[in-house]
Amino acid sequence: MNRYLFFYLLLLSLPFCVKAQNSKVFSITVDGSINPSSANFIERSIKKATAENAEAVLIHLNTPGGLLKSTRVIVGHILESEVPVIVYVSPGGAHAGSAGVFITMAAHVAAMAPGTNIGAAHPVSMQGGTDSTMNTKATNDAVAFIKTIAQKRNRNSEWAEEAVTKSVSITGSEALDLNVIDMIAVTTNQLLNEIDGRTVEVNSGSRTISTRQTQVQVVEMSFIEKILNIISDPNIAYILLMLGFYGLLFELYSPGAIFPGVIGGLGLILGFYALAALPLNYAGLALIIFGIVLFVLEIKVTSYGILTIGGVVSLLLGSLMLIKEETTFEVIRISTSVIITTTALTTLFFLFLIGAGLKAQKGKPVTGIEGFIGEVGVVLEDLDPEGTVRVHGEIWRAASAEGKLQVGERIKVVSMQNFKLIVEKV
Repeated sequence: MNRYLFFYLLLLSLPFCVKAQNSKVFSITVDGSINPSSANFIERSIKKATAENAEAVLIHLNTPGGLLKSTRVIVGHILESEVPVIVYVSPGGAHAGSAGVFITMAAHVAAMAPGTNIGAAHPVSMQGGTDSTMNTKATNDAVAFIKTIAQKRNRNSEWAEEAVTKSVSITGSEALDLNVIDMIAVTTNQLLNEIDGRTVEVNSGSRTISTRQTQVQVVEMSFIEKILNIISDPNIAYILLMLGFYGLLFELYSPGAIFPGVIGGLGLILGFYALAALPLNYAGLALIIFGIVLFVLEIKVTSYGILTIGGVVSLLLGSLMLIKEETTFEVIRISTSVIITTTALTTLFFLFLIGAGLKAQKGKPVTGIEGFIGEVGVVLEDLDPEGTVRVHGEIWRAASAEGKLQVGERIKVVSMQNFKLIVEKV
């Protein structure tokens, strides 16, 4: 009888054993600014987890901030997810700054590793303005956004508001005491063991997390996502754009060089691809192109420096205006030092070209008839007054400008008349 009971219990537990073996948690890492690439990565991971009926999506988060638009997209995907989303601020030394606060508080389970911090979520404009009406409206909008998230997840909405309005930042233990996060976990395994059996509210209703015996499957960014994530840095996108312009200019000035044209084409394509994912200001882009055109015209047209000054001003203003003044979380902007350095190098480069051109115009001709004036040769046949001489390895008919010249004497060309050199003794 006991034997039959044992087999009966074994059959009942078999489905649960199979589920434990087949269940998995998708683990992803977001390390860097929050941008369209990271938003696409998180969206793809959540959809993949839903399609494969995973237990949860685990996001290892370490970010200084990013675009508010991308943050809203990520939060929206988390709130509408059919599978639990766990945000784990890790490893030690990591932080969930600015946009990271919104993402962490939107998670079904929020955890932090020891030695991490969270906070400072005040939005700023792209150019760093702090007293404008637009910045006040952006702050109020961010406050309403984060309070909505906190209330939905039953987390501390008062601290969330202060994180936006006062840029407060706290440690992991303080966040746990203030009900900002759910737990502190030293390792991923500890985190998964502690949340096992926890019931959370997903978009379709209540769901109990079973993570004790699950398989952790790491999901990596695709190659395109990695490239876009790297070049989504506005500084890199700006440098690529400028390299693209310079490469094409070199190719136009030296047709057939090939290498500058290839580099220029790649730079422009990657630069525009990156800027398309950022809030691009087309007026700024037009000013940059106009500035490059003015520099090129300075080489062709004598303007006594007016075109150069216009090019410097246009390039500087265009670079400052290239990214729109939209709400961001501190990291999505072009560094002023990068802009100044690029403008200075561009100015020096074109001034060098202009100087070389002026020097060439004032220099002695080296081709044609004028190129022979002042050249030195040797007498091959006595000049009395006419004979032959060798100049530049060529034999010419020549006439002496000052008496008889004998074979072997060194002469200098002083003029040319009807393809006959007029020479004098050196």
